[in-house]
Amino acid sequence: MELKEKAKVVITVASLVAVTILFVTEYRRRRQRRKQTSSLSSCYLHSELKPQFCFKRVLADNSYSEFKHLKLVDASSSSLEKPSNGHPYETEITVLLENPQIEFGFLRGECSLEMSDSYVWVETESQLKELAEILAKEQVFAVDTEQHSLRSFLGFTALIQISTHEEDFLVDTIALHDVMSILRPVFSDPNICKVFHGADNDVIWLQRDFHIYVVNMFDTAKACEVLSKPQRSLAYLLETVCGVATNKLLQREDWRQRPLSEEMVRYARTDAHYLLHIADSLTTELKQLATEDSSSPDDRFHFLLEASRRSNMTCLQLYMKETEDFPGSAASSSIIYRHLNGHGDKSNISLNAEELVRKLCAWRDLMGRIHDESTRYVLSDQAIVGLSCKQPTTTEEIYDTIAHIDLATESSPSLSSSVQSPYPVICSHLDDIYKMILDKLAKLDDLLPVVLKKCLGTNGTCPISVFNYSLLVNFKTKLSSHSAPKQNGHKNFKQQFTRKASRELFVKKFSCKAPVYHNCRIYANDGRLLCYCDKRKLEWYLNRGLAKLVEENPPAIMLLFEPKGRPEDEGNDFYIQTKRNICVGCGEGKHYLRYRIIPSCYRVHFPEHLKSHRSHDIVLLCVDCHEVAHAAAERYKKQIATEFGIPLFVRRVLDSKEAQGTSSLVEDESTGDSEDAGVSPLHLRSAAMALLRHGNRMPSSRREELLQTVKMYYGGRDLSEEDLEKALLIGLSPHERRKLERKKGVSFKHSAEVAGMDKQEDENNDGEALADFEKIMTVERSTVVDDSGDGTSEGDGAKELNDTQCNGNTLHQQNSKLSLLGHGPHGKQIVEYLLREHGEDGVRDFCQRWRKVFVDAVHPRHLPGGWNVSHSGRRDFGEFSVYNPTKRLSTE
Repeated sequence: MELKEKAKVVITVASLVAVTILFVTEYRRRRQRRKQTSSLSSCYLHSELKPQFCFKRVLADNSYSEFKHLKLVDASSSSLEKPSNGHPYETEITVLLENPQIEFGFLRGECSLEMSDSYVWVETESQLKELAEILAKEQVFAVDTEQHSLRSFLGFTALIQISTHEEDFLVDTIALHDVMSILRPVFSDPNICKVFHGADNDVIWLQRDFHIYVVNMFDTAKACEVLSKPQRSLAYLLETVCGVATNKLLQREDWRQRPLSEEMVRYARTDAHYLLHIADSLTTELKQLATEDSSSPDDRFHFLLEASRRSNMTCLQLYMKETEDFPGSAASSSIIYRHLNGHGDKSNISLNAEELVRKLCAWRDLMGRIHDESTRYVLSDQAIVGLSCKQPTTTEEIYDTIAHIDLATESSPSLSSSVQSPYPVICSHLDDIYKMILDKLAKLDDLLPVVLKKCLGTNGTCPISVFNYSLLVNFKTKLSSHSAPKQNGHKNFKQQFTRKASRELFVKKFSCKAPVYHNCRIYANDGRLLCYCDKRKLEWYLNRGLAKLVEENPPAIMLLFEPKGRPEDEGNDFYIQTKRNICVGCGEGKHYLRYRIIPSCYRVHFPEHLKSHRSHDIVLLCVDCHEVAHAAAERYKKQIATEFGIPLFVRRVLDSKEAQGTSSLVEDESTGDSEDAGVSPLHLRSAAMALLRHGNRMPSSRREELLQTVKMYYGGRDLSEEDLEKALLIGLSPHERRKLERKKGVSFKHSAEVAGMDKQEDENNDGEALADFEKIMTVERSTVVDDSGDGTSEGDGAKELNDTQCNGNTLHQQNSKLSLLGHGPHGKQIVEYLLREHGEDGVRDFCQRWRKVFVDAVHPRHLPGGWNVSHSGRRDFGEFSVYNPTKRLSTE
């Protein structure tokens, strides 16, 4: 019994101690919280010195201005033709692409795989100059970089590892940030090969931080691609080639810390030290594979040449700041789509919550720029969703909500355990979130200027640094040029909700359901890369015995005949670039649609050698960018129509069977001397549809009005149901007719008679224009009403239609796929005029005008390499091409 009593006493005491500890801990936490939230006038940066704040100058600051690339003072006269913000060493890299320098070894004699304990830590300007002198004497050296992104908005390079045959160098780029240009000459020297592994990011980081541009590179990751290695990571190569294991988790360490731990130093040295040996080993494999793969020297596949070309193509990449219409708009759209519309409790979702998401994302974006912090260090996506749905009403509730959500989701496992959520930015500016939730700053475009003034204005709470200084200069420009949509009243919220629902439906229905670019490769019989293409094109060559398979993943073939043309004949490298399945405008990768920069109504009438298998002017766009591009194209079509005097739409149609006694159904505008002869195709179809569906139920006066409209087409005679059904199909292409017939509530007993006349022509025509029309038919028809209903059609435009028989029998027989409700007849006349007056040069100039319209409207930041406004587009047809004129004639 005594033992039981003692046990009870011990348990009671332990419970009291535990409760006391919990109370004390909670008291201290609340006291610390009050201390943090009460000192809103003081920013945490006053007491925390971030390493990057010692930089005297940064090339990529946190403002909304675009990044300015290096301009060479002693550039040749030919460089004047380059874009103002183009690659300063494009000429040198292009020379290497055309004449690769691969006749050298990566190693000098025997090389030990043992890594000694000695290395050189470079942290002074004099040491950096000595390193530059050493590298200038080398023929090849290896490079790797370590990046820090958590505590920086754009990120910065914290360490560069360089290895020669004799020594390893670790360059402290934090201490030497402002003088790193000392290394620029050796990195841009085309006579010195730089060995990287997976250099896509390294190249743009060096440009962003130091204006260092890599010229002449060998990327071991590209060599792995050519060799079809099962894995292409550096860890795989280190283990299989060098027998060295490395801990890649160290890549996530805080590389700002000084001094680096012994483990981090060894990891950093390992990444660069063994690269020369790996490159030498892979080069040997590439040469050996080329020998084994070929039965004769003429059939040899130049694997090493291809690896070198791919590596140097990486050098042409240019760093660009990511921009968006309004601060945080991309993040808010993503959060709303993922969290509020796809997951979670639907009862918590409201339009007010969506608006708060936008405000919090905009505020987070600005706070990240002001304090040079990544957005995930400011406020997590999960915390934004929680605040928007719960909408706490006190600062303490806000603090607890953020802390509990981040703790539950473990949203930032890479953060130091000493830094707990909410993070310092939130603690210093908690009052901003409080005001946003209470909607004291009602308009989104009012919120950011107030916050910016509070942080960086006179007597601002936050210190001004080299990263945020230009925000004060550029912020007004950003807001004025990209103002946020107004959010006033329930009506606007409802309109936005409806628009969002329509947008999602459009994305689901029309976006590409599978990747568009397969990035399969076609090589010439001498090993030169001809183009990237999809799998269907490879199968076409393989099934006809015109090529052999040289790689399986990703597939690649070598042609067994001499192709007619080469990429260099085109004047650019567009067709030998890999292409990403993302929107070329904003980089959206979750959905995209094909967009034809040159509208199909023109392109379908181009000469075959200017359009067949030419993908230069077909790009991927997200719905938002597609809408912008299409609106600009529609406006420019109207300018074209005015410039050439050729209207966009057929104004009037008349059944020439009634007017002229012909035996076939024809749409003709020339019948009769009066401009009032005939009826608009759109009005004719609308009237026929209304009469077929509701004729018996509509008022007699309205019914008679619609009957008169249809009678104008038939010359005033009495109408039958068959006439109404035929009228409903006037002006439609066969594709549009089939689509209309599938609609519920309409049955066409006589449609076969109308559609049969051009069935054969439709089967032989390219379906490109029809696919495009299906996507934008609604928009074009809305334009028909505006264009045909203004009563301002001039005689010149009508006369041009008559002269070219655009609405007559010739058009309908030879171009059955063209809809009279669309822009097909207009496009045909424009192209015919250009060819007649200016030849093919006129068509090329016309294409360049359209590309300029696209670039000015969308401001694309992710166009494939080699894309150019002045692209010629011409191609020749080889012996086996289905587009070869002699081959086509022989098959007819």
